[in-house]
Amino acid sequence: MPGNSIKEKIAAGARIVDVRTPAEFKDGAYRGAINIPLPLLPLRMKELEPKSTPIVLYCASGARSGQGTRFLKNNGFTDVINAGGLDDMPE
Repeated sequence: MPGNSIKEKIAAGARIVDVRTPAEFKDGAYRGAINIPLPLLPLRMKELEPKSTPIVLYCASGARSGQGTRFLKNNGFTDVINAGGLDDMPE
């Protein structure tokens, strides 16, 4: 079940990245998440290194976090999961 692996990754210290806009982030975000809006991901991906760091991405619906997951994997990040939307994140 995907929710369990996301929960386990977070419990193990994965970086949680919210790829929504700053306004969406301000309206409510997952605790411990950092906000790197999808359009800024190419400019800020160095903040997520080393590339072996577990990373959990989410957005509003899973579409932007899916794009971000593909982008990071295409740029050498090895442990990236699309968690879907904020409502899909574990309690």
